[in-house]
Amino acid sequence: MYLVAIAWIYVVLMMALAEATSPQGSVLGALITFGLYGLLPLSIVMYLLGTPMRRRKRREREAQEAAGAAAAASVPPDGRGQPAGDAVAPVGKEP
Repeated sequence: MYLVAIAWIYVVLMMALAEATSPQGSVLGALITFGLYGLLPLSIVMYLLGTPMRRRKRREREAQEAAGAAAAASVPPDGRGQPAGDAVAPVGKEP
């Protein structure tokens, strides 16, 4: 994937260099050529080609977080193994 990207940047760089050194060309035209033929399309293609890798890493990270949360949920909060009692006493009628 990176080999194609490097080759594309090389070709576009040569196009921009030819534009800049041509008697009818200009440096501004070379910069526009490099940006619009090189950087912009290449950034879009690299983003799209990197999507499966980003998705896989996100799923792995979510799986690790879920495993960590499950492990943390199985440990009792006070460490004694006793069920927690009511924090607030129930309200009842007075005799």
